[in-house]
Amino acid sequence: MTTDTLLIELGTEELPPASLKTLAVTFYDQIKSQLDAADLAYQDITWFATPRRLAIKVIALQACQQDKVVEKRGPAVNVAFDENGEPSRAAQGWAKSNGITVEQAQRLTTDKGEWLLHKATVAGKTVAELIPDMVKVAVNKLPIPKPMRWGAGRTQFIRPVHTLTLLFGEQLIAGEVLSVKSNVSSQGHRFHHHGLVTLTHADNYEAQLKEAFVMVDYHARQSLISEQIEQAAKALNGEALVDQALLDEVTALVEWPVVLVGSFDEEFLQVPAEPLIYSMKDHQKYFPVQDAKGNLLNQFIFVTNIESKDPSQVIKGNEKVIRPRLADAEFFFKTDKKQTLENRLASLESVLFQKQLGTLKEKSVRIANLSSFIAAKLEENVEHAHRAGLLCKTDLMSDMVLEFPQVQGTMGKYYAQHDGEPEAVAQALEDQYRPRFSGDSLPQGNIGCAVAIADKVDTLVGIFGINQPPKGDKDPFALRRAAIGIIRIIIEKGLALDIAEIVQQAIDSYADKLSNDNTLADVIAFVMGRFRAYYQEQDIAVDIIQAVLAKSPTAPLDFEKRIKAVSHFRALEEASALAAANKRVGNILAKFKGELFSEFNVELATEDAEKALAQAFTEVNSTVAPLLAAKDYQQALTELALLKAPIDNFFDSVMVMADDEQVKTNRLTLLNEIRNSFFAIADISVLQ
Repeated sequence: MTTDTLLIELGTEELPPASLKTLAVTFYDQIKSQLDAADLAYQDITWFATPRRLAIKVIALQACQQDKVVEKRGPAVNVAFDENGEPSRAAQGWAKSNGITVEQAQRLTTDKGEWLLHKATVAGKTVAELIPDMVKVAVNKLPIPKPMRWGAGRTQFIRPVHTLTLLFGEQLIAGEVLSVKSNVSSQGHRFHHHGLVTLTHADNYEAQLKEAFVMVDYHARQSLISEQIEQAAKALNGEALVDQALLDEVTALVEWPVVLVGSFDEEFLQVPAEPLIYSMKDHQKYFPVQDAKGNLLNQFIFVTNIESKDPSQVIKGNEKVIRPRLADAEFFFKTDKKQTLENRLASLESVLFQKQLGTLKEKSVRIANLSSFIAAKLEENVEHAHRAGLLCKTDLMSDMVLEFPQVQGTMGKYYAQHDGEPEAVAQALEDQYRPRFSGDSLPQGNIGCAVAIADKVDTLVGIFGINQPPKGDKDPFALRRAAIGIIRIIIEKGLALDIAEIVQQAIDSYADKLSNDNTLADVIAFVMGRFRAYYQEQDIAVDIIQAVLAKSPTAPLDFEKRIKAVSHFRALEEASALAAANKRVGNILAKFKGELFSEFNVELATEDAEKALAQAFTEVNSTVAPLLAAKDYQQALTELALLKAPIDNFFDSVMVMADDEQVKTNRLTLLNEIRNSFFAIADISVLQ
């Protein structure tokens, strides 16, 4: 079977940079899955993407499908012929649909009877026959939220399409996609190459486009950009602030990357670094540079799509563009400092948090009171916590945050420092939003932890309190993220806090604003549900999480100790048998209709195995009880594991459901006491 290289390229106007990689990968996935479904073998498949093209290259693709023999079963023989042996209408219709006569049909005999059979050879289709339709299907499945039309036609796509290349080796595959007929032409660089590139062979795609100043390989282009940025930063004795999202976007903006360095006036460095960084990254797609101490330098690195004969002109142009952006930040900073955060409190009365829950000013007061409550639990400075809570939303009314919403909290810290607020208060204003996303840093100090927890709990209680919990993927107040944040802060900062107590305090602070009488239970259930996601990210087995969830401990640190204890227990040799025994006991007790004794009665014990288990449990329990009191769950479960042998012996030798009611109830009481000792930590019966 002959093979060759297949090239598929869609040439367009500039594609949205934030969507380019997703479009390219989806296009690749769709083509690959269709090739696999069509049983077309190939050596390798890869994708390319630039601002003006999406492309797929398939190496050593089989030129044609293999012929297939398809068995088409007809009616049963007893139905296919009448009593005279003449073909029935059903048989004749089936034969006609297969292009044969009934006499030409074969027979299929099974243990269930005999049927007419036709074995048809289906010729395999060529790549030229298959590819155009595959491309149409793949294009139709691209994630395009807002398609557009262009010209006088009705065709819709994310951007106007100019070229379509379907090339198998050097052979052009005829086809039409999005009203564009396939051709051997491809777009070169918009400025460095005039006219179209005539592709001679699919294997020459990258090389010919490179001659036209287009690096079609997305990953190679990104790697080159990264290397050049690193080199430029080293030349400045600094380090470039590169994040993957920005790097992806810049890679999607250029076809022929050239990295240059610009600068701005040092006076702008008097403004906090964060708004300057956001201005450079978000507005201009520049890479800021900092020194070894983390201080922002007055240089920036940018990537251009032009290899200029006079790079200084390109640099001057970019410096000219960034200056007014930084000047705005400088102006906002100087203007904002003329008014203290405390003086901005009154302006929060004009901003609604939620129409049923009041203003941001009311929310700030609630956060302040709840922060004080939490700080007292942590034995921290209550006054500082209250002050931080009261001021935590005031920077939202500053010009800087109105212009750069990403720096909310951070600017609050700077303005609080300028106002002479205690450092713990200032830091808490920045910490209140942490963690902002999965893997984000946590608040630095406990005052910040108190405010961050208070803010998140207040939002949870308020929204659940007016019966507007998240539904499906709709979570406008980011309650799932808030709940995970609370869990992370308490566990990872080692805070001895009970979520139920904090939630109840928050409910009380809302007074009569809440209409949901089950707010406490609903919020607790919601937060408990997030424990599963939190621990699954750490690769904790689901059955371990379920075992602890059965106890519903509302203190996250306590939850963490139980998770670790059950994880350790599950690895013990005795774990499987004890989990099964606990499940068996649970099933037996569920069917028991009477009342158990207050405690096991030794005098009613008649079997040696029964007495031995009772004695072993008494000895183990004397050790376990103080361990449970000290919340040393891991050691407690380790001690309880010593009961495996006497429990096994008990079930092997003793009839639990004895005829004598007293004896039966006594035995069930013993089993229940043992089960409760395990259940004091977790429900190990659910362990797999």
